[in-house]
Amino acid sequence: MAAGEAPIKQAVKWIDDRLRDDPAADRVKLVDEASRRFDLSPLDTDFLFRHLAERARRP
Repeated sequence: MAAGEAPIKQAVKWIDDRLRDDPAADRVKLVDEASRRFDLSPLDTDFLFRHLAERARRP
């Protein structure tokens, strides 16, 4: 991950990588782990949930 990159961007990439490796992974657990790993705010964590929900709706 690039130095100076925003933690939310790092978290999105990290989750995307995990889902690429295991599409059936528990998304709630991934968001929880990402929020701790990247020290995200509650708003950032909420964004991750919305991001994953949006991805799930895409064909």
